[in-house]
Amino acid sequence: MLRGVRCMMMRGGTSKGAYFLAEDLPTEPAARDALLLSLMGSPDPRQVDGLGGAHPLTSKVAIVSRSSLPGCDIDFLFAQVAVDKDTVDTTPNCGNILAGVAPFALERGLVLAKHPATRVKVRTLNTGTIAELLVETPHGEVNYLGEARIDGAPGTSAPIAVDFLDAAGSVCGSLLPTGRAVDVIHGVACTLIDNGMPVIVMRAADFGRTGHEPRDQLDKDTELKSAIERIRLAAGPMMNLGDVSGKVVPKIALVAEPRAGGHIATRSFIPHECHASIGVFAAVTVATAAVLPGSPAAAVARVLEGRVKTLSVEHPTGEFSVRIEVEGPVEAPVVTRAGLLRTARKLFDGTAFASEAATVALGKA
Repeated sequence: MLRGVRCMMMRGGTSKGAYFLAEDLPTEPAARDALLLSLMGSPDPRQVDGLGGAHPLTSKVAIVSRSSLPGCDIDFLFAQVAVDKDTVDTTPNCGNILAGVAPFALERGLVLAKHPATRVKVRTLNTGTIAELLVETPHGEVNYLGEARIDGAPGTSAPIAVDFLDAAGSVCGSLLPTGRAVDVIHGVACTLIDNGMPVIVMRAADFGRTGHEPRDQLDKDTELKSAIERIRLAAGPMMNLGDVSGKVVPKIALVAEPRAGGHIATRSFIPHECHASIGVFAAVTVATAAVLPGSPAAAVARVLEGRVKTLSVEHPTGEFSVRIEVEGPVEAPVVTRAGLLRTARKLFDGTAFASEAATVALGKA
């Protein structure tokens, strides 16, 4: 008999993933990952035998439970399930999938909903990052309908406000793991930075690109991808990530002067495919880099003055607004808080089934 697992499919921000209760999955990581690979249909570039959508943005998993940390409501483990490889990476976090964690927790009764809105404090187990999400819950029910719009997702939905409380250095150990706003790798000026996501920020012009090319054009640009991968492999140990040849971090962000009324333009690689938009934590991290004097991002960004700044991060399908708060002197600012607006929608709730081979293997584990 095929193994069935309770599952809710949700769109979180500009990603889509399968959401599970931790209690419904194996506790041993190898067995858990084998089950997730089967459920998502990996390895297969089409993921035709599973729930995945044949793209990294639609092959994601959230594993959710009540938090064991005092003061937090929910623990969330993010898993990036490879599409055409049999690997599951729990190194990074994902702010888009995070946006769906609070609604999922409310739907599963892990958190008591309040009228008219409920605050849910979530700890991401991958990195220890803590975020507070505000979800509309009129009369104790999660509301998905509203007028909030985010570029990269069709239509409108109810807003979910996300505030990151301690994202700096969540993966690399510090905001700037080398202690510098600029490092030169293979002749290219880079900012190696982690404000929720390890990212290498570089000027597109340093690669002979405008930074405004269509996403599909950059995704086929093998010369560019080879050059940035060479830098990524060299940056891994510098960012306390070790050998990153088999990891999805650090991500890459090529930046340029804005053209659509925003504050900085981006083309993000995750890390080997050009992103159709930009990830939540990548956007937060790029916005943070833009306020660091002397950085590649600061050289092309149009940053407003003031302690509280809203930066519009342009990407291939629109923009992503990030609100950051800074303290300290202008020449050495300290980012104390970062926030943004996301949306999420419940797509399916039911039972997902693993393949027969996975069911047999798990039965023997």
